[in-house]
Amino acid sequence: MSAEPAPADGGARAAEVATAVAAVEADLVALRRDLHAHPEPSWEETRTTEVVGRALTDAGLEVRAAPTATGLLCDVGSGDAVVALRADLDALRLTDVKEVPYRSTVPGVAHACGHDLHTAAAVGAALALARTLRPGEGRVRLVFQPAEETIPSGARPLAEAGVVDGARAAFALHCDPRLEVGQVGVSPGPITSAADQVEIRLAGPGGHTGRPHRTVDLVHVAARMVVDLQASLDRLTDPRDSVNLTFGAVASGDAANVIPSEAVLRGSLRAGGRAGWEDAARLLPGLVAGVAEPLGATWELDHRTGAPPVENDPWATRLLGAAAAHVARPGGVVPTRQSGGGEDFSWFLERVPGAFARLGTTPPGAEPVDIHSGAFDVDERAIALGARLLAGVALAALAAP
Repeated sequence: MSAEPAPADGGARAAEVATAVAAVEADLVALRRDLHAHPEPSWEETRTTEVVGRALTDAGLEVRAAPTATGLLCDVGSGDAVVALRADLDALRLTDVKEVPYRSTVPGVAHACGHDLHTAAAVGAALALARTLRPGEGRVRLVFQPAEETIPSGARPLAEAGVVDGARAAFALHCDPRLEVGQVGVSPGPITSAADQVEIRLAGPGGHTGRPHRTVDLVHVAARMVVDLQASLDRLTDPRDSVNLTFGAVASGDAANVIPSEAVLRGSLRAGGRAGWEDAARLLPGLVAGVAEPLGATWELDHRTGAPPVENDPWATRLLGAAAAHVARPGGVVPTRQSGGGEDFSWFLERVPGAFARLGTTPPGAEPVDIHSGAFDVDERAIALGARLLAGVALAALAAP
């Protein structure tokens, strides 16, 4: 990708930011380790919100509660122009299996997606901006968002409450263990997928497996659902939108000679394009009915809307790439492919232009451990790099014509 032409003092400003971040880097590492050791799941980030708020107020910054149950907002600087930076606070419900001093102390909850790093980097950006923003140059709004990992998530109510309205742009980053520390992935266009959750409940009278013709064979119906729904979506949606319905849990019955009276299927609906995402939501009830009803089953569909794809604005992406060039190692700004994962930062980009970066977190030469694994960890040098990237792109967006 081509970088946005930098302001004349872009290099000097980047150096100012680097110096400011270096002064607090040890504190940022300590903050990240504290958050990692005390993870909180979606909508329960009370302690996390308090710890982040204290880190900012101790530095002389003012914070205010977000218009959600948890989370907070912090404006740095002065002036009419506004740029927003988003960090997510929540952890995942899984077990931390690492043997490290900062291992999770909360059973069954772990920062296995790197949100602790995202938060520490955003705090670092705020502290650096407090030292480098000039009077009247503009404001940077730090949005510390709850509940990115669940549906319903935290970004949509914050966006609907107007926390980024009027901003020139919004930016965020995410850990990417496929990249080494010192690399930053930046590309325009869609870089995540839409992600919804689907639950289908089936019911019938039940009966004997020796007489399936006298009842409703729900196991057969459920099996047809798994196969036929995806096949039908493939035929009825644009293949460029990559609509995918994958079931992670299918449950029905517990005896070999009993046809059960209930079955449940739980899965995720993903789409690489917004049109396909919207089409799938419209089509799914009819497709479920088309499988279940001819075979005599009754059905209920719970389709929980997640978020549309994150689509990086070209202008904002050029600014992000230029800022990344001041942070990454030589040749370290690389293209990033669209992911099948979901990310609710897209709700902010429904209202303002913006861009989303992938931050390398794997030590050079090490085998990457994927996010959402209990063994996931980061090279902590990435914290300062993330802070510099967020602060740098905020300054660039404020300075852009």
